[in-house]
Amino acid sequence: MRLESLEVAGPQLVHPDVFPDERGHFMRMLDVAELAEQGITMEIAHMSGASNRRRGTLRGLHLQVPPHEEAKFVRCVRGRVQDVVVDVRKGSTTCGRWCAVELSADEPIALFVPEGFAHGYITLADDTDLEYLISVPYAPKASAGLRWDDPGLSIEWAAAPVVMSSRDAAFPDIDVGRLATEGPGALLTPPS
Repeated sequence: MRLESLEVAGPQLVHPDVFPDERGHFMRMLDVAELAEQGITMEIAHMSGASNRRRGTLRGLHLQVPPHEEAKFVRCVRGRVQDVVVDVRKGSTTCGRWCAVELSADEPIALFVPEGFAHGYITLADDTDLEYLISVPYAPKASAGLRWDDPGLSIEWAAAPVVMSSRDAAFPDIDVGRLATEGPGALLTPPS
């Protein structure tokens, strides 16, 4: 299993070892012990999935605030997406910076999203499905998000959204300076 660092420190692409033979191939998508040897530790509280019918479906940018911060292991099992993570860690020198990767069913890679990052994606094909391993139970009162088109983030999405939830469309703009100073909890409280 090989890890690949991204432009913002923390998230990693996880390249599994693939063992092809005449039947097809076998791969171990997640090896907790091997990841721990490489510096990634993650408990798994639950597994979730998302099915997206249409190209241009945008989900996110989602996170849970402390003390319910979550890490995610995300994999595209059908179709393809542009997956985006945004650093929201208090005191981080890259707070407010984002990076994006393409995940697809054609290439068996996954994205590890550590605690302290907002996560979202846009589908680049019809009938796209993702699977998530998530480190902590869902806590509705800790659920927060960043608006996909927040001018302070200037995310370069690979496609224009066609479908999104009203909740995702209504996330407020953020003050990156306040976020860096106060951390993700600032997303739940209005500015003073």
